[in-house]
Amino acid sequence: MDDNGALHRQVLDRVDVGFGVTDARGTLRWVNPAMAEILGVAVDRVAGRSLPALLPGVPERPRSGLALLAPSAYREGHRWLEVACRPLGSGEELLYRVVDVTAWRDRELEATHEADALRRAQVMGRMGTWEWHITEDRVVWSDTLLEMFGFPPGTLLDFDGYTALVHPDDLSMIQATLEEAMRSGAGFAYTHRMMLADRRTERWFECFGEIVTAEDGTPLRALGTAHDITRARRVHDELLALAEQDPLTGLANRRAVTRELERQLGSGGSGALLLLDLDNFKDVNDLRGHAVGDRLMKTLAGALRSRLSGSQLIGRLGGDEFAVVLPGCSSAEAALVADGLRDAVAALPLVAASAHVTVSTGVAEFGAGDTWELVLANADLALYASKAAGRNRVTVYEPGHYADTAKRVSVMDRLRAALDGGGLALHAMPMVQLASGATLGHELLLRLEDGQHPYLGPAEFLPEAERSDLVLDIDRWVLSTAIDTLVRHPDRELRFNVNVSGRTLEDEDFGGFVLDRLATAGVVPGRLGLEITETAAVTNLDAARALALQLRGFGCRIVLDDFGSGFGSFVHLKHLPITGIKIDGEFVRGIDERSTDAVLVAGIVEIARGLGLSAVAEWVERPAQVETLTRLGVRVGQGFHLGRPVPLGHILSGEPVGPNGALSPPRAGAEDGARS
Repeated sequence: MDDNGALHRQVLDRVDVGFGVTDARGTLRWVNPAMAEILGVAVDRVAGRSLPALLPGVPERPRSGLALLAPSAYREGHRWLEVACRPLGSGEELLYRVVDVTAWRDRELEATHEADALRRAQVMGRMGTWEWHITEDRVVWSDTLLEMFGFPPGTLLDFDGYTALVHPDDLSMIQATLEEAMRSGAGFAYTHRMMLADRRTERWFECFGEIVTAEDGTPLRALGTAHDITRARRVHDELLALAEQDPLTGLANRRAVTRELERQLGSGGSGALLLLDLDNFKDVNDLRGHAVGDRLMKTLAGALRSRLSGSQLIGRLGGDEFAVVLPGCSSAEAALVADGLRDAVAALPLVAASAHVTVSTGVAEFGAGDTWELVLANADLALYASKAAGRNRVTVYEPGHYADTAKRVSVMDRLRAALDGGGLALHAMPMVQLASGATLGHELLLRLEDGQHPYLGPAEFLPEAERSDLVLDIDRWVLSTAIDTLVRHPDRELRFNVNVSGRTLEDEDFGGFVLDRLATAGVVPGRLGLEITETAAVTNLDAARALALQLRGFGCRIVLDDFGSGFGSFVHLKHLPITGIKIDGEFVRGIDERSTDAVLVAGIVEIARGLGLSAVAEWVERPAQVETLTRLGVRVGQGFHLGRPVPLGHILSGEPVGPNGALSPPRAGAEDGARS
């Protein structure tokens, strides 16, 4: 046998395709090893045996591409074979080729089942798919998606026809998103509104997709999904309206105003903030009663709103104080707007001869680099100057108003000295199980106890610290002190929550610092919880997610504080790996008096329960709140009624701190004092 013949024989011996030769009556004369394996007979015992007997259904004359379902010789069940037969030489012999295509057929069947399952899932989940062939400018829509758009299955809908249905305000965003995705090759996502085929019904769709590119990076196709989120969007919008509206006046509330101010600053915008405080409004309530005062407040709100344009947001901060965000206004232009609002209030009819309501206003400009806290503080200083100058006037903030600058420097000096010299202290505020009154843990609160005057509370020194890097050292001191205390008191029932500032979230080394301290101290991580305010988490979402992932993976508890202060947090819950939430006290303060707050708290509790998160209600100040919260499913609370902050040493020494009020019976007018 020459070299080519030997090579051919070697190939036939090693291929996984079966070959065999029979005579005209189907008697086997030769097979390769693959054919012998398919037939289930040893190679040296095949000659002289009948192929149709060994492989029923095999063609007895030339034929190509026959699919044959045959019993398997080596496994349970059957297998699919593809059989071809052709004459060999003079036609006295037949050559058979047999390929085992079972795996291919199984994959094909599985793909068919998956496609059917996908279609059913799309229908049930109100989700469809689309594919844009970019080079051909052709879009293929799944039948489910066409039906969601209001079209019959199989409808030909090109990209222009689709964009004609998209809301005009959303179209440029979609185009920009797709252009950026094609440029970068990255995945994309967008949410938009569109009219259905009837041109009357508007729906919201959330779309995710990716770009398929050629080897040189040229975009070939865009693959995407579209999910009908109309119902969820409506619920979200309703909750958002409830959460960001002042219930008495219908104006924006403090949360909405500060968020709009943050939005303006975050986008690099400039403008001015007005703070308005009604003069002598307390006299109206005292002389005519709160019902008359409420009616007057509504009238005032309407008068103020009527003097503003649609781009200017007015909100009620609480009590008799209002704020107005004026995008793009200079201080001089803002002062003119404020004068118009002052005139609108002055034009209102007298409520009583001795109760004429006027308004004092402070104006502060804002621009790049400012924080909303600073802008609010500046406007508040200007407002104070208006009050001090005789009320019923407008004052624009000037640096000279900030006679408090020296005080700020003094505060920072005191904080640095206290941090170095032991002038900082921790007080513990209990978190109480409402049903039993049992204390489940304590939140640690920072106090400045340096023996100097005047005494400074947290509201006076913490904002100053958070404007500098000093807060990074303070946060580490608080955390180290908490861990050291847990080491000295190994009782596993002793659990602490410590607060983390927004600045510390940006400290990439903080997570490692916490884990090193815990590991060195040998403290069970679950005894330590970190509280991050919703505002800080949303503002620093990536940093908050990274820290939460790092610490929760080690076993620490991560709590989102002031939850609900902006209902956008519902969206971010799925991105933040937290273990619990603290319900913002603004919802709890009037929960036993206002049904709106009860509805919102019930919704928050239901969401927390569905996500497996713990929920703690803040600002629990009277027995009636405990009763209402318990009825709504809240199990844990915190507030002056349940326990005031006391020096940490009192908790550790076992000194009596007074019973909490979780099990106190409701009493008419029962109060436990103001928050601090």
